Amino acid sequence: MLEQQPYHLIREQMRPGDIIAFGGNSLFSKWTKLTTRSAVTHIAIVMQTKMRDEDSGRYFNQVMEATVYEGKKGVMTNRLSERVHTYDGDIWWLPLGETARQRFNERKRDFFNFMFAQDGKKYDVLQLFGSAVDALDDHPIFKSISYNQEDFSSWFCSELVAEGLETAGVISGVNASEVTPVDICRFSIFEPRYVQVKGEGRLITGFNSLSADNWGQIA
Repeated sequence: MLEQQPYHLIREQMRPGDIIAFGGNSLFSKWTKLTTRSAVTHIAIVMQTKMRDEDSGRYFNQVMEATVYEGKKGVMTNRLSERVHTYDGDIWWLPLGETARQRFNERKRDFFNFMFAQDGKKYDVLQLFGSAVDALDDHPIFKSISYNQEDFSSWFCSELVAEGLETAGVISGVNASEVTPVDICRFSIFEPRYVQVKGEGRLITGFNSLSADNWGQIA
């Protein structure tokens, strides 16, 4: 069920492991929308909530993502309020469901250790392209181009998040290098309610409807 709320009203409800989905308007984002047939083009994961801003005394949320932002390229941690303010497009908050939250809490130390170890690694645009062109994965000739074997020397956004969720025990048996941003949103690991914090009430098609078990694996 989609709701619409401004970020400042729901920011305190966000918890580590929750997903932030983006739908951009850049040329590359439009290509991603076309190939994945979805409004979602980018994904990030909430890492820390209610960290104190030393200048203002207020609290803020941080997300980790593999992206290109403000002249930087790679895995980075960003302040979510700034991403919401500057992003050209739609943004949704996808809170983890009860079962997923329990699993996450049991292995959250593993999750944080893994995620922090990826900080600063390179951005992998080639595997992002391969993950998006899933229609060719079963083709005897083109699957060598479109099907990604897992490779974690560099990351694209949903690959990083998928492996983080698997490390946390939320999903299992996933080929993270084949997971697209909208795949994450379609995994059945979320609360029924998700919230659009920026944009015009755009639905995420197939939200919370698919099992993540062994996702992206082929014989």
